[in-house]
Amino acid sequence: MAGGTHDYLDDPRNGTILISINGEMFPREEAKVSVFDSGFILGDGVWEGIRLHRGRLLFLDAHLDRLYEGAKALDMDIGLSPEEMAARLQAVLDANAMETDVHLRLMVTRGIKSTPYQHPKVTITPPTVVIIPEYKLAAAGMGLRLATVHVRRGAPDVQDPRLNSHSKLNCILACIQADKAGADEALMLDPHGFVATCNSTHFFIVRKDDVWTSTGRYCLAGITRANVLALCRRNGIQALEKDFSLIDVYGADEAFATGTFAGLIPISEVDGRQITAAPGPVTARLQALYRDMCDQEARG
Repeated sequence: MAGGTHDYLDDPRNGTILISINGEMFPREEAKVSVFDSGFILGDGVWEGIRLHRGRLLFLDAHLDRLYEGAKALDMDIGLSPEEMAARLQAVLDANAMETDVHLRLMVTRGIKSTPYQHPKVTITPPTVVIIPEYKLAAAGMGLRLATVHVRRGAPDVQDPRLNSHSKLNCILACIQADKAGADEALMLDPHGFVATCNSTHFFIVRKDDVWTSTGRYCLAGITRANVLALCRRNGIQALEKDFSLIDVYGADEAFATGTFAGLIPISEVDGRQITAAPGPVTARLQALYRDMCDQEARG
């Protein structure tokens, strides 16, 4: 997938989608939030990316658990129950008559402020809830090229990287540095120099048929990541969450990234070193297992 983990096939239907803002539907060109919104002013909010596959929002409970846990960590009352939020998601799908191959971005900010200032006490409205549904199929490609960047995934006493917040400046800077280096995505290290994650996906390597990923202390609690680890353990593939360095990456037999949008994406190159020219056998097997898992989830 040369070009990035979120490359998708253009779909003209996206030009006429309806977007939900606080439960009201707006045409794409009319969907707007206030310049005084906490998300615009400060990046103060949490979000989720969710896939609609064959009529079913995949792993919805896990996504909503992460959303509400993040909001609680930010001391933000979303103002809707998880069941009410699920109904909002379904309402925007129904309004657009969407059934499959859809990616939704659910965003919740603290709300509108009376003045541009960071303190929550100047927030004068309930949280802003925006849901953008788009028809999206991942574009096929031969494999990602990664570049290790100087921007680190920080310690939890700076900004906990496990929080799926709107504030993503460190990931944006990592993405820019990787792009300037001619890569598709950034590989980010943790404060101790071990491999942490990519700037928008989770990173795995395969060594002697064992699957390795980071400890998870310095990356988002990825839902696809957790599903892949579970698939490994259910199918006789040893999966390890551990500290490892770039030396281990450069000598890996295979590598792949995971994310809600594209699932498992093979990685062909890291820092100019070729890992594998095509999806390796373990990656290909996990891709098939994950597709089956999504189909089973859709069947309920």
